[in-house]
Amino acid sequence: MLELTEAVVLAKQLNESIRGKKVKNVIAAGSQHKFAWFYKDPQSYPGMLTGKIVGDSKNYGGHLEITVEDTVLLFSDGATLRYFETNEKRPLKHQLFIEFEDLSSLCVTIQMYGGIWCFPAGEFDNPYYLIAKEKPSPLSDRFDEAYFYQMINATGMDKLSAKAFLATEQRIPGLGNGVLQDILYYAGIHPKKKVKEFEEDEKRRLYHTLRTTLQEMIRLGGRDTEKDLFGNPGGYKTNASKNTVDQPCPSCGSLIKKEAYLGGSIYYCGGCQSM
Repeated sequence: MLELTEAVVLAKQLNESIRGKKVKNVIAAGSQHKFAWFYKDPQSYPGMLTGKIVGDSKNYGGHLEITVEDTVLLFSDGATLRYFETNEKRPLKHQLFIEFEDLSSLCVTIQMYGGIWCFPAGEFDNPYYLIAKEKPSPLSDRFDEAYFYQMINATGMDKLSAKAFLATEQRIPGLGNGVLQDILYYAGIHPKKKVKEFEEDEKRRLYHTLRTTLQEMIRLGGRDTEKDLFGNPGGYKTNASKNTVDQPCPSCGSLIKKEAYLGGSIYYCGGCQSM
C-alpha cells in the first residue's frame, strides 16, 4: 500500500523518469475495478492530459501528486505505479495508462482499493488530501519534539493504543499500518500498548525512532515489502512484517509474531515488545 516512505521514493523516481515528457495517449478505467475511485468521469481524463507536458511530482503524506501543466494527477492508498521504457512489455490490465511521445509509459493499477484522481489544479477538495497538505510531515523540521508531545498528550490520546495513535485519524499523514510496525519495533513498544501506559522515556524514544526509521526507509529506497516505480522491492529490510513472521528477532532471538488487530495485522517481537 502507498504510504509516506513509498510516496517519497516514487516522487523522486517520477521526477527523474517522466518530468518534461509530453503526453501522447491516455486510457482511463481500461479495466473495471469495483474499488478504483476516480474524480468525476474517468473518460474525461484523456482530454485533460493529452498533449500536455509533465511537471513536478511530489508527495503529501501518502498521497502522490503529479502536475501536468494546469492539471493534477493524484494517487493514494492502493495505487501501484509502474514506469515502462519504450521497448518494455506493458500489462494488459490497468486502471490508468499514460503513453508519452517517446513511447515510454506510466501504468497505474489498483490493488484492493485506491484513488486515481485527475482534476484542474485547485479544484479537488478531498479532506484527506487537504489535511495531508496542511499538516507537517514527520520528515520536516516542523515535526519537532514539541509538536509530537502536543499531539501525544492531547485530550483523548491516552485511551488509544500505540497503533491507533500512529495510524488513525490522519494524525500523521502517510504513516500507516505498514511503516508503523518497524517504528514500534525499534521503540520497543507493543502495538496494543495504551498511550496512558507510556513512560516518558518511551514517548521520547517513539519520537526519535519514528523520525529515524522513516528516514532510513527512504534512504534505502523503500521497504522490501513494497515495490518501486520499476517493479523492484525496496532496499530497507523490515524487522517486523509479513517477511519476518516466525523468524527470530535479530536483537533478542524471540520469534516475530503476527496478530489481527484494528482491522489489519500487527507484527511484533514477543521479547522486545512485550506487554
